[in-house]
Amino acid sequence: MAGSSHVDKLKLLSKEMNVWRSEKVNIFEGGCPVHGLVAYDPSGTLDPYKFFQRATRPEDVKIKILFCGICHTDLHKVRNEWGDFKYPLVPGHEIVEVVMEIGSKVPGSKFKVGQQVGVGCMVHSCLSCKECKLGVEQYCNKVVWTYDSVNFVDGSITKGGYSTIIIVDHKFVLKMPTNLPLDAAAPLLCAGITVYSPMKYHQMDVPGKHFGVVGLGGVGHMAVKFGKAFGMKVTVFSRSPSKENEAQEVLGADNFIVSKDPEKMKMGTSLDLEVLICVAAAHPSDPYLSTSKINDSLVVVGNPDKPLSINALSLINAQPDVGGSGIGGFNETQKMVDFCGKHNITCMIEKIPMSYLNTAME
Repeated sequence: MAGSSHVDKLKLLSKEMNVWRSEKVNIFEGGCPVHGLVAYDPSGTLDPYKFFQRATRPEDVKIKILFCGICHTDLHKVRNEWGDFKYPLVPGHEIVEVVMEIGSKVPGSKFKVGQQVGVGCMVHSCLSCKECKLGVEQYCNKVVWTYDSVNFVDGSITKGGYSTIIIVDHKFVLKMPTNLPLDAAAPLLCAGITVYSPMKYHQMDVPGKHFGVVGLGGVGHMAVKFGKAFGMKVTVFSRSPSKENEAQEVLGADNFIVSKDPEKMKMGTSLDLEVLICVAAAHPSDPYLSTSKINDSLVVVGNPDKPLSINALSLINAQPDVGGSGIGGFNETQKMVDFCGKHNITCMIEKIPMSYLNTAME
């Protein structure tokens, strides 16, 4: 639908009106109208949108959204760069909010009205498969993502945090530390857990160990923060020399290497590195393998729209542990949030109004 006309959007809006009519019963049963921003096509433009959230079920928590982070995944989805869109699409999965209503079967001591909570990348899973029992619900075959996902409970398409209200099963609602500012804590629920989970899994949390971060964006800067909180030495690799001051003076990284400079990259060969690649654009990975010692880890968390390319000889010469990681399970996300509360870790943000969102996405 690239380049779709105004008429195409009106046709989609008409279809949505039929959905609204079919959901009218929800209003009388406790459902509510919600305002948000929607993508109707891959143009990347978000328009004002009205839809209905379901009535609060016995195990649900109804939540008023205060802040929502902009994730690169939102941009990939809105522009259909991964080819798996379901328009109309309401993005947003780094959501912080306050509780408005609690379902009758939610344990009485778990939440209270007015409490600060969060919703990350998932809002449901089967809870009974091997993956769910291992606490890695993100790999469940029935995982329900916070937006653009079919909810197996009722067949509806989930709509995310670029909106005013969300209703979620209580088992996927996070408790947010009261000492953290909610706006700067919101991106923890994706950017934070995206690096925290592989760092814990691959022992990139050992005090004194030398750890490398490739890319200093929204995800990469959180890897630096966690690395320093774990007591590690941190080296940042970036193509942008202008980020050196931010890396070392603001975030406290121990070293900064300009990755497009071959001479500077040679400096990395003497480092004992575990490397976490946080770049969401296509890039060569071989130079980072050359910085690793035998059996070190190279873990990818960025998801470019083109295949990752690694020279076979680079693998043969370094014998690295090469892997990837997709966010983290719910309990691990709660542990990450609690860790951030204990160490006063938040994200570096620019707070914007909803009216500026299209400009920010661009």
